[in-house]
Amino acid sequence: MKEIVSAKKMENGIACYYGKKGEEKFESFTFRELIDMEINALDLLQYPKNYTLDTDKHSIVMKK
Repeated sequence: MKEIVSAKKMENGIACYYGKKGEEKFESFTFRELIDMEINALDLLQYPKNYTLDTDKHSIVMKK
């Protein structure tokens, strides 16, 4: 699992950035994918550090 450091709204979804500053990578998710994972898009945009990213499974999980 990778720590999400920031999230930015795109035309049809959200890009989640992870990694060290200057070496950040991103994975994008459509709004439909976020709904299917039961992730609140507005919460993800406001508090991206409350979530982790699994790049192998292309999924986001809220931290406990």
